[in-house]
Amino acid sequence: MTNISVIGSGAMGNGIAHVFAMNGYQVTLIDVAEPALEKGMATIAKNLDRMIAKGSLTEEQKMATLARLNPTTDLQQGVKNSDLAIEAATENVDIKLKLFRDLDQYCPAHCILATNTSSISITRIAAVSKRPEQVIGMHFMNPVPVMKLVEVIRGYSTTDAVTHTIMETSKKLGKIPVEVNDYPGFISNRILIPMINEAISSLFEGIAGVEEIDTVMKLGMAHPMGPLQLADFIGLDVCLAILRVLQEGFGQPKYAPCPLLVNMVTAGKLGVKSGEGFYTYTAGSKELVVAPAFAK
Repeated sequence: MTNISVIGSGAMGNGIAHVFAMNGYQVTLIDVAEPALEKGMATIAKNLDRMIAKGSLTEEQKMATLARLNPTTDLQQGVKNSDLAIEAATENVDIKLKLFRDLDQYCPAHCILATNTSSISITRIAAVSKRPEQVIGMHFMNPVPVMKLVEVIRGYSTTDAVTHTIMETSKKLGKIPVEVNDYPGFISNRILIPMINEAISSLFEGIAGVEEIDTVMKLGMAHPMGPLQLADFIGLDVCLAILRVLQEGFGQPKYAPCPLLVNMVTAGKLGVKSGEGFYTYTAGSKELVVAPAFAK
Protein backbone atom coordinates (compact mmCIF):
# COMPACT_ATOMS: atom_id res chain seq x y z
CA MET A 1 0.00 0.00 0.00
CA THR A 2 1.60 3.23 -1.21
CA ASN A 3 -0.96 5.68 -2.55
CA ILE A 4 -3.39 7.19 -0.07
CA SER A 5 -6.25 9.57 -0.85
CA VAL A 6 -7.84 11.66 1.89
CA ILE A 7 -11.18 13.28 1.07
CA GLY A 8 -11.75 16.39 3.18
CA SER A 9 -9.06 18.86 4.24
CA GLY A 10 -10.55 20.05 7.54
CA ALA A 11 -9.09 19.36 10.98
CA MET A 12 -9.38 15.58 10.68
CA GLY A 13 -8.55 15.31 6.98
CA ASN A 14 -5.39 17.42 7.07
CA GLY A 15 -4.27 15.59 10.21
CA ILE A 16 -4.74 12.19 8.54
CA ALA A 17 -2.89 13.39 5.43
CA HIS A 18 -0.12 14.74 7.68
CA VAL A 19 0.57 11.43 9.45
CA PHE A 20 0.48 9.35 6.26
CA ALA A 21 2.83 11.71 4.39
CA MET A 22 5.18 11.91 7.37
CA ASN A 23 5.40 8.12 7.36
CA GLY A 24 6.44 7.80 3.73
CA TYR A 25 3.12 7.42 1.90
CA GLN A 26 2.20 9.35 -1.24
CA VAL A 27 -0.92 11.31 -0.27
CA THR A 28 -3.53 13.08 -2.37
CA LEU A 29 -5.53 15.54 -0.27
CA ILE A 30 -8.91 16.27 -1.85
CA ASP A 31 -11.50 18.95 -1.15
CA VAL A 32 -14.27 20.60 -3.15
CA ALA A 33 -12.96 24.12 -2.44
CA GLU A 34 -9.50 25.48 -3.23
CA PRO A 35 -9.44 27.83 -0.16
CA ALA A 36 -10.16 24.83 2.12
CA LEU A 37 -7.25 22.94 0.54
CA GLU A 38 -4.93 25.92 0.98
CA LYS A 39 -5.95 26.21 4.63
CA GLY A 40 -5.44 22.45 5.14
CA MET A 41 -1.96 22.52 3.61
CA ALA A 42 -1.05 25.59 5.67
CA THR A 43 -2.17 23.78 8.83
CA ILE A 44 0.01 20.78 7.98
CA ALA A 45 3.03 23.06 7.41
CA LYS A 46 2.38 24.87 10.70
CA ASN A 47 2.09 21.58 12.61
CA LEU A 48 5.32 20.31 11.05
CA ASP A 49 7.04 23.55 12.12
CA ARG A 50 5.74 22.94 15.65
CA MET A 51 7.36 19.49 15.58
CA ILE A 52 10.64 21.04 14.42
CA ALA A 53 10.50 23.52 17.31
CA LYS A 54 10.08 20.61 19.72
CA GLY A 55 13.05 18.77 18.20
CA SER A 56 11.01 15.79 16.95
CA LEU A 57 11.41 16.60 13.23
CA THR A 58 14.11 18.09 11.01
CA GLU A 59 13.66 20.70 8.29
CA GLU A 60 14.60 18.04 5.72
CA GLN A 61 11.91 15.70 7.02
CA LYS A 62 9.37 18.52 6.84
CA MET A 63 10.22 19.24 3.20
CA ALA A 64 10.08 15.53 2.33
CA THR A 65 6.67 15.24 4.01
CA LEU A 66 5.27 18.23 2.10
CA ALA A 67 6.69 16.85 -1.16
CA ARG A 68 4.64 13.67 -0.68
CA LEU A 69 1.39 15.69 -0.48
CA ASN A 70 -0.64 16.50 -3.58
CA PRO A 71 -3.68 18.76 -3.02
CA THR A 72 -6.48 18.71 -5.60
CA THR A 73 -10.16 19.56 -6.04
CA ASP A 74 -10.62 16.77 -8.63
CA LEU A 75 -12.03 13.73 -6.83
CA GLN A 76 -12.00 11.42 -9.86
CA GLN A 77 -8.37 12.14 -10.74
CA GLY A 78 -7.33 12.28 -7.10
CA VAL A 79 -8.41 8.73 -6.28
CA LYS A 80 -7.73 6.94 -9.59
CA ASN A 81 -4.48 5.32 -8.33
CA SER A 82 -5.47 4.89 -4.68
CA ASP A 83 -4.68 1.82 -2.61
CA LEU A 84 -6.62 3.32 0.30
CA ALA A 85 -9.17 6.15 0.17
CA ILE A 86 -10.13 7.71 3.50
CA GLU A 87 -13.25 9.87 3.67
CA ALA A 88 -12.98 12.65 6.27
CA ALA A 89 -15.86 14.89 5.24
CA THR A 90 -18.33 16.50 7.61
CA GLU A 91 -20.40 14.18 9.85
CA ASN A 92 -23.43 14.15 7.56
CA VAL A 93 -24.81 10.83 6.36
CA ASP A 94 -26.08 12.11 2.99
CA ILE A 95 -22.71 13.67 2.13
CA LYS A 96 -20.91 10.48 3.10
CA LEU A 97 -23.24 8.21 1.10
CA LYS A 98 -22.79 10.34 -2.03
CA LEU A 99 -19.01 10.31 -1.57
CA PHE A 100 -18.93 6.54 -1.23
CA ARG A 101 -21.00 6.08 -4.38
CA ASP A 102 -18.45 8.26 -6.19
CA LEU A 103 -15.44 6.54 -4.59
CA ASP A 104 -16.82 3.15 -5.57
CA GLN A 105 -17.01 4.34 -9.15
CA TYR A 106 -13.66 6.17 -9.35
CA CYS A 107 -11.29 4.07 -7.19
CA PRO A 108 -9.40 1.03 -8.54
CA ALA A 109 -10.96 -2.38 -7.83
CA HIS A 110 -8.33 -3.27 -5.21
CA CYS A 111 -8.72 0.00 -3.27
CA ILE A 112 -9.95 -0.16 0.33
CA LEU A 113 -12.58 2.48 1.14
CA ALA A 114 -12.35 3.82 4.69
CA THR A 115 -14.39 6.39 6.56
CA ASN A 116 -13.28 8.51 9.49
CA THR A 117 -16.89 8.80 10.71
CA SER A 118 -17.20 9.07 14.48
CA SER A 119 -20.66 7.47 14.71
CA ILE A 120 -22.41 6.68 11.40
CA SER A 121 -22.91 3.00 10.57
CA ILE A 122 -20.13 1.49 8.44
CA THR A 123 -22.62 -1.10 7.19
CA ARG A 124 -24.97 1.64 6.01
CA ILE A 125 -22.14 3.42 4.21
CA ALA A 126 -20.89 0.15 2.68
CA ALA A 127 -24.38 -0.66 1.39
CA VAL A 128 -24.12 2.01 -1.33
CA SER A 129 -20.88 0.46 -2.58
CA LYS A 130 -20.41 -2.53 -4.88
CA ARG A 131 -17.49 -3.59 -2.66
CA PRO A 132 -18.95 -3.67 0.89
CA GLU A 133 -16.32 -6.23 1.92
CA GLN A 134 -13.66 -3.54 1.30
CA VAL A 135 -15.35 -0.79 3.33
CA ILE A 136 -14.15 -0.14 6.89
CA GLY A 137 -14.15 2.52 9.59
CA MET A 138 -10.82 4.16 10.39
CA HIS A 139 -11.72 6.61 13.16
CA PHE A 140 -8.74 8.79 14.09
CA MET A 141 -8.78 11.01 17.17
CA ASN A 142 -8.31 14.79 17.13
CA PRO A 143 -5.61 16.15 16.89
CA VAL A 144 -4.51 13.32 14.59
CA PRO A 145 -0.73 13.96 14.64
CA VAL A 146 -0.74 13.74 18.46
CA MET A 147 -3.40 11.18 19.45
CA LYS A 148 -2.36 7.52 19.29
CA LEU A 149 -5.71 5.76 18.99
CA VAL A 150 -7.31 4.58 15.76
CA GLU A 151 -10.70 2.95 16.22
CA VAL A 152 -10.99 0.35 13.44
CA ILE A 153 -14.64 -0.51 12.82
CA ARG A 154 -15.73 -3.60 10.90
CA GLY A 155 -18.91 -3.30 8.89
CA TYR A 156 -21.22 -6.30 8.54
CA SER A 157 -19.40 -7.46 5.38
CA THR A 158 -15.83 -6.23 6.05
CA THR A 159 -13.39 -9.09 5.47
CA ASP A 160 -10.70 -10.30 7.86
CA ALA A 161 -8.05 -9.45 5.25
CA VAL A 162 -9.18 -5.82 4.95
CA THR A 163 -9.38 -5.47 8.72
CA HIS A 164 -5.87 -6.92 9.10
CA THR A 165 -4.50 -4.53 6.45
CA ILE A 166 -5.97 -1.48 8.19
CA MET A 167 -4.77 -2.64 11.63
CA GLU A 168 -1.22 -3.09 10.28
CA THR A 169 -1.31 0.18 8.35
CA SER A 170 -2.36 2.03 11.51
CA LYS A 171 0.62 0.53 13.36
CA LYS A 172 2.96 1.73 10.59
CA LEU A 173 1.73 5.26 11.33
CA GLY A 174 2.84 4.85 14.96
CA LYS A 175 -0.80 4.55 16.07
CA ILE A 176 -2.47 1.99 18.34
CA PRO A 177 -5.45 0.44 16.51
CA VAL A 178 -8.38 -1.07 18.41
CA GLU A 179 -10.86 -3.26 16.54
CA VAL A 180 -14.56 -2.79 17.31
CA ASN A 181 -17.84 -3.86 15.74
CA ASP A 182 -20.31 -1.64 13.91
CA TYR A 183 -22.95 -0.32 16.31
CA PRO A 184 -23.99 3.32 16.85
CA GLY A 185 -21.19 5.43 18.31
CA PHE A 186 -18.81 2.44 18.19
CA ILE A 187 -16.96 2.45 21.56
CA SER A 188 -15.37 5.90 21.83
CA ASN A 189 -18.46 8.02 21.25
CA ARG A 190 -20.97 5.57 22.70
CA ILE A 191 -19.27 6.22 26.06
CA LEU A 192 -17.91 9.76 25.61
CA ILE A 193 -20.87 11.63 24.12
CA PRO A 194 -23.49 10.49 26.69
CA MET A 195 -21.00 11.58 29.39
CA ILE A 196 -20.78 15.01 27.75
CA ASN A 197 -24.57 15.14 27.47
CA GLU A 198 -24.85 14.30 31.19
CA ALA A 199 -22.44 17.14 32.01
CA ILE A 200 -24.57 19.54 29.94
CA SER A 201 -27.71 18.27 31.70
CA SER A 202 -26.05 18.89 35.08
CA LEU A 203 -25.39 22.48 34.03
CA PHE A 204 -28.93 22.83 32.61
CA GLU A 205 -30.44 21.61 35.90
CA GLY A 206 -28.32 24.04 37.94
CA ILE A 207 -26.39 21.36 39.84
CA ALA A 208 -23.08 23.12 39.21
CA GLY A 209 -21.47 25.75 36.99
CA VAL A 210 -19.29 25.27 33.91
CA GLU A 211 -15.94 25.58 35.72
CA GLU A 212 -17.12 23.47 38.65
CA ILE A 213 -18.24 20.58 36.42
CA ASP A 214 -15.01 20.62 34.42
CA THR A 215 -12.85 20.92 37.56
CA VAL A 216 -14.52 17.89 39.17
CA MET A 217 -13.81 15.76 36.13
CA LYS A 218 -10.24 17.03 35.69
CA LEU A 219 -9.15 16.78 39.31
CA GLY A 220 -11.40 13.96 40.47
CA MET A 221 -11.30 11.68 37.42
CA ALA A 222 -7.90 12.68 35.98
CA HIS A 223 -9.42 13.82 32.68
CA PRO A 224 -6.99 16.12 30.82
CA MET A 225 -9.92 18.32 29.77
CA GLY A 226 -13.34 18.80 31.35
CA PRO A 227 -16.39 17.50 29.45
CA LEU A 228 -17.79 20.96 28.67
CA GLN A 229 -14.47 22.23 27.35
CA LEU A 230 -14.13 19.00 25.37
CA ALA A 231 -17.61 19.50 23.91
CA ASP A 232 -16.52 22.97 22.74
CA PHE A 233 -13.39 21.44 21.22
CA ILE A 234 -15.31 18.68 19.40
CA GLY A 235 -18.03 21.10 18.28
CA LEU A 236 -21.46 21.21 19.90
CA ASP A 237 -23.08 20.52 16.52
CA VAL A 238 -21.00 17.35 16.18
CA CYS A 239 -21.94 16.25 19.72
CA LEU A 240 -25.60 16.80 18.89
CA ALA A 241 -25.33 14.88 15.61
CA ILE A 242 -23.73 11.90 17.37
CA LEU A 243 -26.38 11.89 20.09
CA ARG A 244 -29.08 11.78 17.42
CA VAL A 245 -27.32 8.83 15.75
CA LEU A 246 -27.26 7.04 19.12
CA GLN A 247 -30.90 7.90 19.85
CA GLU A 248 -32.07 6.72 16.44
CA GLY A 249 -29.84 3.64 16.44
CA PHE A 250 -30.76 2.33 19.88
CA GLY A 251 -34.22 3.88 20.33
CA GLN A 252 -33.50 4.56 23.99
CA PRO A 253 -34.44 7.80 25.80
CA LYS A 254 -31.10 7.90 27.65
CA TYR A 255 -29.48 9.14 24.44
CA ALA A 256 -31.87 12.10 24.02
CA PRO A 257 -29.85 15.34 23.73
CA CYS A 258 -30.17 17.87 26.54
CA PRO A 259 -32.45 20.81 25.52
CA LEU A 260 -29.62 23.21 26.39
CA LEU A 261 -27.36 21.56 23.81
CA VAL A 262 -30.10 21.75 21.17
CA ASN A 263 -30.69 25.45 21.92
CA MET A 264 -26.99 26.31 21.79
CA VAL A 265 -26.55 24.63 18.41
CA THR A 266 -29.69 26.36 17.11
CA ALA A 267 -28.25 29.70 18.29
CA GLY A 268 -24.95 29.01 16.49
CA LYS A 269 -22.93 28.65 19.72
CA LEU A 270 -20.84 25.70 18.55
CA GLY A 271 -17.73 26.01 20.71
CA VAL A 272 -14.21 26.75 19.48
CA LYS A 273 -15.20 26.87 15.80
CA SER A 274 -17.73 29.70 16.37
CA GLY A 275 -15.77 31.47 19.12
CA GLU A 276 -18.31 30.70 21.84
CA GLY A 277 -19.82 27.64 23.51
CA PHE A 278 -19.58 26.96 27.21
CA TYR A 279 -16.45 29.14 27.09
CA THR A 280 -15.45 32.05 24.85
CA TYR A 281 -12.43 31.75 22.59
CA THR A 282 -10.19 34.59 21.47
CA ALA A 283 -7.59 34.09 18.74
CA GLY A 284 -4.11 33.82 20.22
CA SER A 285 -5.34 33.33 23.79
CA LYS A 286 -5.29 30.06 25.70
CA GLU A 287 -7.14 31.48 28.70
CA LEU A 288 -10.48 29.77 29.42
CA VAL A 289 -13.25 32.32 29.97
CA VAL A 290 -16.76 31.10 30.78
CA ALA A 291 -19.27 32.29 28.17
CA PRO A 292 -21.52 35.20 29.27
CA ALA A 293 -24.62 32.97 29.27
CA PHE A 294 -23.08 30.86 32.07
CA ALA A 295 -21.08 33.49 33.96
CA LYS A 296 -22.04 34.03 37.58
